[in-house]
Order: sequence, then structure tokens, then C-alpha cells
Amino acid sequence: MTRLMQDVAVGDWYRIGEDPPFEVVAVDTDNETIELQHFDGTVEEVDFDSWLELPVEMAVEPEDYSGALDIEREDYGMEADALYVDDWSNPLDQLDRFDSYL
Repeated sequence: MTRLMQDVAVGDWYRIGEDPPFEVVAVDTDNETIELQHFDGTVEEVDFDSWLELPVEMAVEPEDYSGALDIEREDYGMEADALYVDDWSNPLDQLDRFDSYL
């Protein structure tokens, strides 16, 4: 495996130009292939030689995970950004409320 191929790791995100990002989901050194999953969920296999010819650049992981799920942001049923850990209550706190109904 060439030095450039050693820099490719599962979980890395890349993009080509302005195209949506894709993730490296597998690297097979025996068959010299890289498996990519595009943002829309499509999986593609590329050999090492083809990878080296692609004008890829590192990209950040998308914050909006809806691409691979084939849903639009409006389909969430609520704003995905609206959920905060601070808003979640401890389920055991609900027991006191339940006892008051008995």
C-alpha cells in the first residue's frame, strides 16, 4: 500500500468539488479497494489507482444525517436542532407524579 493510501481511514469524510460529501466505510488492502458511502446512502467501491486519480479533499461530517435515510429535514416531525440533553428529564422523576394519581 502506498503512503497516500495509508492516510485513508474508515470514518474519514471527503468531497469532490461542490458534490455532497461521502464517507470511507471500508478499506480492503488485499483487493486494493476502498468502499465509499455517499451522503444519499449509495455505496460505491473504488480501486486504489482510481482513488489516487480522484480530486478528493477532506470534508467535515455532515451535521444533518437525513441524506442516507432518504428523508428531508421537514420529515423529522420537529426541528432536529431543538433537542438538547438539558431538556431531557430523569425518568425516575416521573414516579413521584404517578404516585400522586394512586
